[in-house]
Amino acid sequence: MLVSAIPEHLQCPRRLAAKTPPDFQPPFPAYSAGFPKDIKDLVFAVIGAQYESIDKADGGAVAQLTQFTTSKAVAAESRPQFSEWASVTDNKGYYNIAHLAYWPSKAAYEQWSVDSGFASWWEKLDPEAERHGWFLEVFFPTVDRFETVFSNNEVPEGAAHMRECVIGPIKEHVYWGSMRDRMAAAQNDELTGEKVEPTPADNTNGASKPRRVRVSGKQNLAVIRSGQDWSATLPEERELYLATMHPVLVKGMTFLRDRGAEVGCHSCRFMDLVDPATGKADKDRTFGLALFDDLASLEGWAKEHPTHLEIFGGFLQYAKKLENNVSLRLFHEVLVLKPEQQQFEYVGCHAGTGLLAVV
Repeated sequence: MLVSAIPEHLQCPRRLAAKTPPDFQPPFPAYSAGFPKDIKDLVFAVIGAQYESIDKADGGAVAQLTQFTTSKAVAAESRPQFSEWASVTDNKGYYNIAHLAYWPSKAAYEQWSVDSGFASWWEKLDPEAERHGWFLEVFFPTVDRFETVFSNNEVPEGAAHMRECVIGPIKEHVYWGSMRDRMAAAQNDELTGEKVEPTPADNTNGASKPRRVRVSGKQNLAVIRSGQDWSATLPEERELYLATMHPVLVKGMTFLRDRGAEVGCHSCRFMDLVDPATGKADKDRTFGLALFDDLASLEGWAKEHPTHLEIFGGFLQYAKKLENNVSLRLFHEVLVLKPEQQQFEYVGCHAGTGLLAVV
C-alpha cells in the first residue's frame, strides 16, 4: 500500500493542491526517511578546503577537520551523527575536499562548534596566512522544509542515518511535481525564491588578494544533494550504468556547473565520495550538490532542460532493460531554506566558489 512521504504529524489541510495524477501507481518503489517527532530541525554542514591543485592537498585539512568532528571534548549527542568525505576538481582546476556532516538539531551543531574548538579556530583563520582556501556552508532546515527520496529502503544516506523509520513505498515520486509534494511546507507555501543576478566571471583564477567573505542567506534557497551508489551492482548492471547513465549525469552536472545561471542554479559540485585516509575516489559513489534560487527553478531544469530529460529518460530506459530489478542505489535530499537557515563563509577561496558566484 502506498503512503504519503509527509509524516502524519506534519500533514495539514492543503491550500495548494498536490500534483499527484489520479490513480497514480509508480512504476517502481521509492521511500522517504521518517525522523523522530522530537526532531524539529536538522543541520547539514559542508566544511571544506580548496587547493590550487590536487597535488597540493597534503592531508592537513582532513586531519584538522577530523579532529574537530571526532573531538571527545564534545558530548556524544552533540557530535555529528553521520559524516563522510567528498572531493571535486572544479572548473578552475582547483581541488576541493569537503567534510559533509549532519546533526539532529541546530542546538547540537552549535554546542559541537563551541566545545570542539571549531568556532574559535574558524574565526581566527587568516586568509593571507593560510596556504589554501576554506569554505563553510551550513544549512539549518526545519523538518517541514526538508524532503528525501530513496530507491532503496535498507541502506541510509546522509540525514537518513538519523531516521527513526522508513516511510514507504511512497506515492509521491516519478511524476513532475513530486519533489514539491513530498515537502510538508509546500502544502501551504509556494516557497517562492529570490532571483539574484550572477556576478561577472572572475578571470584572475585566484590571483587576487585572499579574503574572508560572508554571504547572506537567500529567501527560499533550494539545495539538492542527489546521489548515486553503484558499489553493490553486479558486473552487467555496473557496465550498463557506466556506459549509459554516468556519462549523461556528468553532462548534466557540468551544464549546471558552467551554465547554471541560465536555469537559476548558483552553484553545482559533482563530487566523489572519498577515503579520507588516501583521498582516493574509489567508493563507486557520487553526488551532485547544487544551490538553486528557487524550488521552481530546480523543477524547471528537471522537467524541461535537455540535460535532465536525458538523465531522467535514461534512467527509465535503464530500469526497463533491467526489468526494474535495479541494484543501483539512488537518493536525494532537498532543502528549501529561509535566509536565517543558511550560513555561507569563504576564506581565501576563488570567486567562483559556492555562493561567491552571486556576491
